[in-house]
Parts: sequence; C-alpha cells; structure tokens
Amino acid sequence: MPKRLVTIIGKSVQKASKLRGGGSALPGLIVEKIDPDYAKKLLSKLPMGVVVISGTNGKTTTTKIVVELLESNGLKVFTNKSGSNFSRGVTASLLEIVGVNGKLDADVAVLELDEAHSVSFVANIKPNYSLILNVLRDQLDRYGEIDKTANMLAEIVNNTKLATVLNREDPLVARLGKNAKCNVDYFGIDESLKYQFPSDNELHGESETTNNIKASVVLKSFINHNAMFEIDGNNYSLDLQLEGIYNILNSAAAIALVRNILGHKFQTVNTLDKLAIIKPAFGRGESIKYKNTHVELVLVKNPSGFRLALDSYDNHSYDTMIVINDTYADGRDMSWLWDVDFSELKDTLPTVSGSRAYEMGLRLKYDDINCELIDANIKSTLNKFINEFPSRPKRIYTTYTAMLTIRNILTKGKGLKDIK
Repeated sequence: MPKRLVTIIGKSVQKASKLRGGGSALPGLIVEKIDPDYAKKLLSKLPMGVVVISGTNGKTTTTKIVVELLESNGLKVFTNKSGSNFSRGVTASLLEIVGVNGKLDADVAVLELDEAHSVSFVANIKPNYSLILNVLRDQLDRYGEIDKTANMLAEIVNNTKLATVLNREDPLVARLGKNAKCNVDYFGIDESLKYQFPSDNELHGESETTNNIKASVVLKSFINHNAMFEIDGNNYSLDLQLEGIYNILNSAAAIALVRNILGHKFQTVNTLDKLAIIKPAFGRGESIKYKNTHVELVLVKNPSGFRLALDSYDNHSYDTMIVINDTYADGRDMSWLWDVDFSELKDTLPTVSGSRAYEMGLRLKYDDINCELIDANIKSTLNKFINEFPSRPKRIYTTYTAMLTIRNILTKGKGLKDIK
C-alpha cells in the first residue's frame, strides 16, 4: 500500500482515537499491521539518522534534554513525545507530524525506547547513535533478572552504526562497549559523588570498579542547583533548573551524546547555556502550582531511584506524600520498596495512598516512621493532603500510573502542557 495512503489511514485513526479518548499508541499499532516498515521508510531518509536512548532510569528526562540541546543548535528533531517508548508509540508519534504526503520534515530522530522493545526496533532500524543510562532491578516481574535486561541493551549497542555513549559507573553498562562495532564514549561521576550513585551490584553487596575508563563528560560536583561538569578535561560551573542529582547525571549523559552527534560543531559554552534553562520533564521533579499550593511530582520506580530522590531533597521543608500503585505499567512486584532506606523521612509524618498504600505504610513503620494518613483512594487523600496546610509546599513521590492520576487532578482546566 502506498505510504501516502497508509499515512492518511493512520491520521484518521488517530483523530478518531482522540475524539473517543483512546490510547495514544493505537494508531501506531494499526499502521504497523498495515505496513510493518512504515517507520523504517520514514526514519531511513533523515540526514542525521536515528538516536536511541534506553536504560532503566532517566530515559524521559535525558531524551528531553538531548532534544532541546539539538534544537538549540538549529536541528529539526523528531521524538516520541507521546511518552510511549514502544515501537508502536514511535509510529504513532510519526503520524502526529508527518505530512499527508508521507514525508517527515526533520534532520534527526531522538527516540526513548523501552529496554525490551528496543531489541526488535534496532534489528529493523539501526541507530546512528545510542545512549545507555543504567541497568537496575526494575519491574522484575516483566523482564526478569538484570542480566537479561543488560543483554537487551547490548543489542542496541551492537546495532549502533557510528557512536554509543555508556555509563562508566554502571559495570553492566560499561562492559557493553567491549563488543561494540562503533565508537564508544563514556559519561561518569567524580569519585567524591560515587557514594550517592551505587550500582545495582553495590546495592546488593557486590563491588566492581570502572575507574580506569576515561569519560569525556564527568559530573564533578552538585550543590543545591549548581553543577560542575568536566568536559574534555575542562571544568564548567552552571546553575540549573533541573531538580535532583539523578537528573544532573542525566544531563552529563545528554552532553556526552550531543557532543558525539554534533562532532566538530559542538560548542561547549553554548550547550551549557541552553542546559541551564531546561526544565524538568513530565512528572520528573516537575513543579505545579495548584490553587495557592506549590506541588512537586517525583517519579519513583526502583530502590536506587527512590533512594536518590529522597537524598536529593530537603524533605523536612515540604509536606510529603507517597503514592504507590501496582498496575502492569508500574510493575506488579512491589517488594523492591523494602530495599529503600526511608530514614530521610524521619519525623515528617508522610501521607500515603495508592493501591499499595497499606504495604507502603507498613514499610515506613519498619523504619520507625509514622504516617499522617494512609488511604488507598488517591483523589480524596490528595485533597486532604493539599488542603490541610495549603500554604506549605508539597512533594509527592509516586509510581507512574499514580503520577498520571495526580497530575490530571492538579492540572485539570489549567491549560498546562504535558512535557513528557
């Protein structure tokens, strides 16, 4: 079937789906059934090819940073903004911007891909560049042990044509460079910060050093919102709008990737000037003004990410809420909550909600943390949480589907943009 006709069908399904409130990836699924190579035909014509970003934590934020940095250099960037990081989500995002003539007006595609679904994607569409962020125990009920996840990510590296960027501090990721057929670059952190970023092995009592690997971009320090990066041996200090030290490490990864994509056109100072004004991604330290109350949303989904989030903030200056759901999108197995150290919340009296509210409350009790309220009903609990002391700022640590529910309540009728 001609590409133009497939595009028209896909756009029609997309419009009908939006009117009915359907899922954003449905049009992509239908188009893939009609023409399995639809995305490949469009993406293969891009002058600078395809960039793939994957890993357990930080994909959404890092993709947003990379896209904005490339756009600041005058490039037209296609990305899967719908938030669906499966192949059908990429196709659905293509339908959003491709012309009815079936042509994609872009220089490069920057795609966030789920670890498992990336395997079939890169086998069909080989990326020019890739970035692997980390491998952590996340949703083990879906993917199994982390060695399996690492093998999935290895497929991205092995199919990358020009350059891959890897996390020096994660042994499972760092070793992926050994068999790469492309150029290999690394990002990392200074020795003084390593205690804040234990690898999955270190969280479980194992140790493996990667200090002998040279990284082109290193996060040297981070105090409040000021970060210092070492880039190609030179130090640069800047203030950032991004929240949390984990997002600052994502920034180091993004700089390293953009440096490889732009090559000799990469300008360090201009890139950092743009980085300084980038805001957090959808639900990843995002701040929302609800009525007269300041509310921050922090996505959590595994022990390392939750621990880093707790360590990144002054939890005693905010009222704290924890919302834990266990749908398929969140991961059914919530046993990972018992691997998180919640001592940062001592004496804060957090509010707890979500489908696993009572398990979360029990987990806090084991760390001698008493709760203000435990209630599985998110909407009513959120209302009580905000209205009891509306003048105090709020911070909500939340799993994915709970975050969508909360954000919908807080932004309804406000015209706020989704910044996934």
